[in-house]
Amino acid sequence: MRLKDKVCLITGGAAGIGKATAEKFVKEGARVIICDLDAEVGQAVADQLGNGALFYKVNVANRAEVQSWVDDVVEKFGRVDVLINNAGITRDGLFVKYKDGAVVSQMSESDFDLVLDVNLKGTFNCAQAVTPQMIQQGGGVILNASSIVGLYGNFGQTNYAATKFGVIGMTKTWSRELGRFNIRVNAVCPGFILTEMVKKMPEKILEGLAAKTPLGRMGQPEDVANLYAWLASDEATFIHGAAISVDGGMVLGT
Repeated sequence: MRLKDKVCLITGGAAGIGKATAEKFVKEGARVIICDLDAEVGQAVADQLGNGALFYKVNVANRAEVQSWVDDVVEKFGRVDVLINNAGITRDGLFVKYKDGAVVSQMSESDFDLVLDVNLKGTFNCAQAVTPQMIQQGGGVILNASSIVGLYGNFGQTNYAATKFGVIGMTKTWSRELGRFNIRVNAVCPGFILTEMVKKMPEKILEGLAAKTPLGRMGQPEDVANLYAWLASDEATFIHGAAISVDGGMVLGT
């Protein structure tokens, strides 16, 4: 019960790592409020979580929706102790695909903009919405989802890599600015995690991903959730401005 009665906001909480994190936080005694775009699935997850968990339909790229969400939570609970900026999307494609002396395709501007809006601007929107409340109450924790792609890049992910590098940059900047208010800010960098979405990939590809990981397996959503829970707890009160990998040694072994 390391998070007993703490008010915790989790974006993208309806599935994958976000859902696993919500489940872990409830087990640790937290009051969990999740947001996502899928209202039906999100509400079902909140109902399953118990302990008074709530769901809000929020597009994190929409500043007004984010502010309304945070304002309502503060009105209900009087505080925000933890924000998990988990929401994110991918729109993969080569920067420029060149074949037989000609450009065959390239990443579209719309796909670039969409990923930046959700992954980078969404993180900015949510963190900026909770920060004034955290300052007033004397502290809090902001945890941002980056990726191992945000440490070394990845083929076909110009837009995604840009956002995940950017998340680390914002994390380190906010740690400098907000530490004096007792607001701890850290980033988590998952490697290959076996979410429901990833499980739909061909078995051969999954085996290849596991083979690239020194531990010889892919991670589980719970592996990331466990780190979030520890970083949010009082056991991590001197961890600040860090970008911590959860990758089975992937970066080390690359």
